[in-house]
Amino acid sequence: MIHIVKSNETLTSISMDYRITISKLISVNNISNPNLIYVGQEIIIPNIPDPNSIPYSISISILSRRLTLLENGKIRKVFPIAVGKMVSSTPIGEFVIVNRQPNPGGVFGAMWLSLSKIHYGIHGTNNPSSIGKAVSLGCIRMYNIDVLELASIVPNGTKVRISP
Repeated sequence: MIHIVKSNETLTSISMDYRITISKLISVNNISNPNLIYVGQEIIIPNIPDPNSIPYSISISILSRRLTLLENGKIRKVFPIAVGKMVSSTPIGEFVIVNRQPNPGGVFGAMWLSLSKIHYGIHGTNNPSSIGKAVSLGCIRMYNIDVLELASIVPNGTKVRISP
């Protein structure tokens, strides 16, 4: 996939967001000076499919606390979610799923889907009564059965749009 460099991003922050080593980014992108990247520059992110080649996308509404799975632009299913609390709000923007971890344990429930923003993901929960509330540290919480269903459908590279 291709990442377009945004303001205040560095090669280090991009590597952390996509969970890939800086040396791999330097090599794949033929970068001679990792300290000289610029806004608008295209950075190839290896091993993540082009999101435009995937028929699925995810739309998350923080206000309505709903995650909508779209297939070819049409609603396939809507899931209830929990979102970040006021002091640790869920990030707004466009991301992709970069990797996944089944059974991460503890508060992350049955599945973790990492977003292309370090420390944020879509995951299950060991506290199902939290769904529908603004209680997380910024992640998107789902019922375990729902996150397992979602993870069985969407591949890495799936677009995730989070709106207020």
